[in-house]
Amino acid sequence: MATEAMVNDRKEIFGWAMYDWANSAFSTTVGTVFLGPYVASLARTAAEAAGTTTVSFFGIPVAPDSFLPYCISFSVGMQVLFLPILGAVADYSHLRKRMMQIFATIGALATILLFLVTGGLWWLGGLLFIAANLSFGAAMVFYNAYLPDIASEEERDRVSSYGWAMGYMGGGILLALNLAFFQLRESFGIPTELAVRINLASAGVWWLGFSLITWGRLRPRHAARTLPAGETYASIGFKQLKKTFSEVKHFPETLKFLLAYFLYNDGIQTVIAIAATFAAAPVIQGGLEQDQTTLTSVILMIQFMAFFGALFWGRLAKWIGAKQSIVVSLVIWAGVVIYAYGGLKGGNVTLEFFVLGAFIALVMGGSQAISRSLFAQMIPNGKEAEFFAFYEVSERGTSWIGPLVFGLANQIFNNLRVGILSLIFFFIMGLIILPFVNVNKAIADARKFNGG
Repeated sequence: MATEAMVNDRKEIFGWAMYDWANSAFSTTVGTVFLGPYVASLARTAAEAAGTTTVSFFGIPVAPDSFLPYCISFSVGMQVLFLPILGAVADYSHLRKRMMQIFATIGALATILLFLVTGGLWWLGGLLFIAANLSFGAAMVFYNAYLPDIASEEERDRVSSYGWAMGYMGGGILLALNLAFFQLRESFGIPTELAVRINLASAGVWWLGFSLITWGRLRPRHAARTLPAGETYASIGFKQLKKTFSEVKHFPETLKFLLAYFLYNDGIQTVIAIAATFAAAPVIQGGLEQDQTTLTSVILMIQFMAFFGALFWGRLAKWIGAKQSIVVSLVIWAGVVIYAYGGLKGGNVTLEFFVLGAFIALVMGGSQAISRSLFAQMIPNGKEAEFFAFYEVSERGTSWIGPLVFGLANQIFNNLRVGILSLIFFFIMGLIILPFVNVNKAIADARKFNGG
């Protein structure tokens, strides 16, 4: 049944934002805090038992600390192949909400199954993460594509920032519960490994449970379109995608922005993805050798500070402009990478780590929220999911070049700090390209294509 399009409806916007609240548990508890160090420690134990410095994954020697970054890279390689097709299918069929539900459910179930990762099954953690991360990215395509439907142009910066803020709050609350549980594990007689596995699975339960609010309030747009005779959704997807590729010449400024975003967001996502590994790794490997409680406390602080940071950046975009606010954030990100490489070596490493985390919290949500709302204004109506499929390829937790560069640098130099320093390339390239994006022309091109 067709649904009348509505914008700026508070209940629907709340339901939309609650999906960020739901799936951010995967980003924080799994992607940022627990899975990286846990799988690395299991792999390191397996390597030591075999008398080597690497583990074998399908016959390929892999450094324990590089295993999960490689899995991130592979999962995004899969997204490069599949997400544009899924976006094209969603735009043609008008099944955006249903496809979002399917992939969110798959991702949540794969996350729950992380409970099974233990001992020699370190490799299962990587495989389940690939499945969950791929599904996470697919569902986010359809989630982001809803932004132009539910918010008018003048409200998109605010609504996008609100969604990111809700994500940080939701992910932060579950992380707070997990931190309390982890600290009290001995009182309950629960081994450390089991406590980590329970926390990992809790993220899947949280993701699936709170998504029900989204499904109840988010309205589908347009009636579902039936397939023509002799066609399948796959064939339609390829045809739609081919048509879109032939039309991208009409959006040069949008493509320029997408290139800049792909680069600088690759750096942002890699910093987020490897932060826990860097903090927990031994000093001799360039890490900070912080315990799990300190690490989780810092990430928890970042989550709640990022809630206010995302809302602040929404206001900053209104004051100085969306593009200018993103430039400011990239300068701060470059400073974070430089300090992570050259600092954090004195007697107050833990305190410095908290301060560095505060700067990350300030810019983390804002730079991404404003990028999303700005991009939403640069794309034509009716092709939101297709364009956001390309956008999602480099969205949070799904970048592929950054983790690959970090993993290789770490493995070659056997030093995590060198790997982190290599990421400054992505922020510098973003700062070089972004100022040349003509936002007004991009918006005008999208309207002209739609006959506006």
